[in-house]
Amino acid sequence: MAKHYSVYEAKAMLSAILRRVRERGETVVVSYHGRPIAEIRPVAGATDEPLAERIVRLTESGVLVPARAKGGLKRVRRRPGALDRFLADREG
Repeated sequence: MAKHYSVYEAKAMLSAILRRVRERGETVVVSYHGRPIAEIRPVAGATDEPLAERIVRLTESGVLVPARAKGGLKRVRRRPGALDRFLADREG
């Protein structure tokens, strides 16, 4: 049996509702003035496919395109004593 929430309750508890759907496979009905207007349920055919396998499958099908980074990441300029300056500003 599906759990029912009003729009107000669903908005306030969206993260918890999505967790129930994701982890327990439950269906949730959202209502407005007592009338059902939406249903939140697991996607049909969703599997517990490991992330690495899903990435390979999506890349092979063309849904994902690997990034073309040149040279990798560069270090952001670091100023020594930043923590000390921060703490001094908070104290004084």
